Amino acid sequence: MALINPHVNFNGNAEEAFNFYKSVFGGEFERIVRFKEMSNDEYPIPEKEANKIMHIALSIGQNFLMGNDVPESMGPVNENENRSKISISAGSREEADKLFNGLSAGGNVEYPIGDSPWGSYFGMFRDKYGIEWMVDFVSKT
Repeated sequence: MALINPHVNFNGNAEEAFNFYKSVFGGEFERIVRFKEMSNDEYPIPEKEANKIMHIALSIGQNFLMGNDVPESMGPVNENENRSKISISAGSREEADKLFNGLSAGGNVEYPIGDSPWGSYFGMFRDKYGIEWMVDFVSKT
């Protein structure tokens, strides 16, 4: 079965955001590549972009959360209009609460976590980096 690995763009704070995500999820960084590692004579990287993240991947179970900083030459990412959401299927209510509370810290809760009208334990928010998340737990009993 295919795995879904979300990839998120940032405006220069990918490393900060991914350290925050690692503090909530745990896991390890599979790889971190900075723009300076990709610089060559044909494609020089400006000094102000050199230490920004070209690729980062955080392992979370069998999945990866991936991201990068968007170079200024490509224009800013409008974080307030990012209408994609990352959906997390938690293994328990306790895990759902931990992930919801950890990731939403400093962000904006759009739908508080709790029992939903459709029968799952659900919450939705935008984190302090502008990324939108949904946390869901469906009891198997």
